[in-house]
Amino acid sequence: MTDARFEDGREAPLNLGALDGDDLQVISSLAQDAVFPITEMTYARSQRRFALLINRFRWEDQGAGRHAPERVQSVLAFDTVLSVSSQGIDRSDKDLILSLLSISFEEETDGAGHILLTLAGDGAIRLQVEAIEATLKDVTRPYAAPSKSVPEHDD
Repeated sequence: MTDARFEDGREAPLNLGALDGDDLQVISSLAQDAVFPITEMTYARSQRRFALLINRFRWEDQGAGRHAPERVQSVLAFDTVLSVSSQGIDRSDKDLILSLLSISFEEETDGAGHILLTLAGDGAIRLQVEAIEATLKDVTRPYAAPSKSVPEHDD
């Protein structure tokens, strides 16, 4: 048995906010390849909040060389949401698992616009927002990714 080393210590959970397009790109890169059941997507119209409970791949994991790739459950939330629409998603299929590819912002006027969540399989969720107000917060401890591999993308 060996003594614990500082390098083996637990990394802190993410708790990030985004107030502009550059911030949103950071959250997009950290949420890329997140998977979530369609049932973990909610829109609270009266609070103007859209939220997802996602299982995101830990792209920022500095210990990946010491252990298997990890995922962590995180809340991805957007405030100042005026409306939500989707395409290419069968919202009646309660067993549907969605995979998030990217998050982008299309500005209209004075900071208002649309946040687009692009999903694998040609699906998308579009949020009409007054301004960018997004958060990404880890809510569980990391766990070994079921696939035991790093997600790959065709360039």
